Amino acid sequence: MKILVIGPSPIRSKGGMATVIEEIVKDKKLNEEFEIDVYESYIDGNKLKVLLFSLLSFVRFYFTKRNYDIYHIHAASYGSTFRKGLYVHAAKKWGKKVILHIHGAEYMLFYEKSNQKDKIVSILKEADEVIALSADWKKKFDETFGLKNCVVLENGIDTERLKPAITMVKDHPHTFVSLGRLGERKGTYDLIKAIEQVREQIPDIKCYLAGDGDIDRCKQIVEEKNLKSNILIVGWADFDKKLELLKRSSVLVLPSYNEGLPMAILEGMACGKAIISTTVGAIPEVVKEENGILIEPGDIKKLSEALIGYCMNQETVEKIGKNNIALIHTKYSMDAMHQKLAQYYIDVM
Repeated sequence: MKILVIGPSPIRSKGGMATVIEEIVKDKKLNEEFEIDVYESYIDGNKLKVLLFSLLSFVRFYFTKRNYDIYHIHAASYGSTFRKGLYVHAAKKWGKKVILHIHGAEYMLFYEKSNQKDKIVSILKEADEVIALSADWKKKFDETFGLKNCVVLENGIDTERLKPAITMVKDHPHTFVSLGRLGERKGTYDLIKAIEQVREQIPDIKCYLAGDGDIDRCKQIVEEKNLKSNILIVGWADFDKKLELLKRSSVLVLPSYNEGLPMAILEGMACGKAIISTTVGAIPEVVKEENGILIEPGDIKKLSEALIGYCMNQETVEKIGKNNIALIHTKYSMDAMHQKLAQYYIDVM
């Protein structure tokens, strides 16, 4: 069975979709069972570069990629959905099977704001199968879009690669890490304000902010607030750098306003980190009381209390870390995800 996985370049783009695609490509079991190729529909860059690459990529796809049984297409919100709609329509026109894998933390917000709602629904319904990242997303997709073709596939984590970052809390008791694009949506500015408050009680609190986005603005705020010894802005972190930061931290914090199922949280849990995050997207499906602390987005007081609580209670953080390692191995490992995906490939045919 020949499968073409379409989406952002695993090499020339950043983010969760590229990571998911990279892991599919690398999985030996999947590639023994199926003949899998990857097709790059998107690369990072300025608007002109992205536009030209996307146009040329689709033209090349249309004329040279008709010999596959299944087209596994990865899409996010906004322009990504409409671009991928072209791929969906072309593959269906050729009489092929299409799995449309929806990422993008703001997908429902994107739909609510869009003046092309009918087009979005049409793209989703044209696919043979739509993959949602969680049961909560599937429920929303079914109810909002009237889908009958939606299934759930939680993101999976390569636990072996992350093992080196499992460390003892006592080695870094007051150290946190936040992985993801710096900016308002990820709650970066709320985190900076919270750390400013917490520093009064925990002077040696430290937090690494790793990601692209509003790097310069965050650096400016940190400098203005005299927090340079407490908040270290790393910028974009590749896998090795991410592993190093996780190794140096005891808690992963992600106070986002919108999310799907963040890879950062799953990666943190796989490394035995306690979690501080928010009650958005699929996060509450994964992070229960025994896995971390969830607050409402924008609640800086509760965020500060959570940071202080974990600084003051190393035993709790250690216990939660062990719970999280066990949970990832059981439900959110790469093996579990890819076994489920393999069954979806078989079912759709």
